[in-house]
Amino acid sequence: MRTHARPAPIRGRKAPTPPEVSVVIPCLNEADTLAICIEKARRALREHDIAGEVIVADNGSTDGSIEIAVRMGARVVNVAARGYGSALMGGIAAARGRFVIMGDADDSYDFLELPKFVARLRGGDELVQGCRLPAGGGRVAPGAMPWLHRWLGNPLFSWLARRWFRAPVHDVYCGFRGFTRQLYARLGQRCAGMEFATEMIIKSSLYSARISEVPITLHPDGRKAHAPHLKTFRDGWRTLRLFLVCSPRWLFLLPGLSLVALGVLGYVLALPGIALGGVTFDAHTLLVSSLAVLLGYQCIVFAICTKTFAITQGLLPEDRLTTRFFQVVDLERGLVIAGGALLGGMALVLAAVNQWRLADFGALEYAHTMRLVVPGVTLTALGFQTVVSSFLVSILGMRRL
Repeated sequence: MRTHARPAPIRGRKAPTPPEVSVVIPCLNEADTLAICIEKARRALREHDIAGEVIVADNGSTDGSIEIAVRMGARVVNVAARGYGSALMGGIAAARGRFVIMGDADDSYDFLELPKFVARLRGGDELVQGCRLPAGGGRVAPGAMPWLHRWLGNPLFSWLARRWFRAPVHDVYCGFRGFTRQLYARLGQRCAGMEFATEMIIKSSLYSARISEVPITLHPDGRKAHAPHLKTFRDGWRTLRLFLVCSPRWLFLLPGLSLVALGVLGYVLALPGIALGGVTFDAHTLLVSSLAVLLGYQCIVFAICTKTFAITQGLLPEDRLTTRFFQVVDLERGLVIAGGALLGGMALVLAAVNQWRLADFGALEYAHTMRLVVPGVTLTALGFQTVVSSFLVSILGMRRL
């Protein structure tokens, strides 16, 4: 990242007061609309007596955008790493204001609405999210948002954000927002692409930040030289992937618990050979039930590993449930439980071998011996998985020095 040099301070003079607000605008060949955005941002700061600066985080423009930004009085930050998130991270890193307002350079956001965000930040909010949708009081001008985005993608992901992460927002994709630099430092943003915006909301919610929402108006994209950078299905998939990665509960834990529950139900029906409605549950049901238990248990282990790694790396905050779990289950207890499962499984397998011995190692009664072999093999596999998983979780849980 490279910034345009500023004159060195003259000795004996008092250093200028840092701005209260830094407006960060990511840019990649936005010559059509960049000047309008910068002018509106500067006008909003001036008319509302807000001490601020405008930063254009350029991501490799070749259409004269840099020259326009300099001419309009913005500070240009050149960000080599490509991506919407990379550009914003570079611009925010160079920001000097206590508050940061970010917004796109396509003139779809009216920077004259900027003071609404500043007022909320001054009032103590840490993240102020713009809302373009009527559900949050916003407005979408005709032709400003594709039908699929407005009526399916955005409402769906916004609902998931509220349901999974308790984020109090109705427009998770809105890129016009304000936040404190202190909050940004806590979040440790990682996403270099379009997921940057949703990552901020998810992490802010998980870190119990003070979040509010202000209604804004979305205007049609003013660019003529090129199409929007957003790709509907690619960026939609990336958002879903981020949601799942940030919520091991939904990706691994709940599916795993469901599979284990189905497997246990199968055992309850198949071990005694229960018949329901003319359907008899026998040895084949045991095999399928064991498969469900093994797959479900693996999902649960993955959830624990993912959560542990995310917490130790600062991707997710520690929560009460996870803390309590590791107070109850540690490496030693895990090995004891694994040892019990291994011994139980081997005992059942040996019992089946004994049945074979009693039959002079000849043909066995299939339905009877499988009720020993299948649970025995399953318990042995679960015990072995628990041994290796206990060590893996213990390693992942080690804090870096």
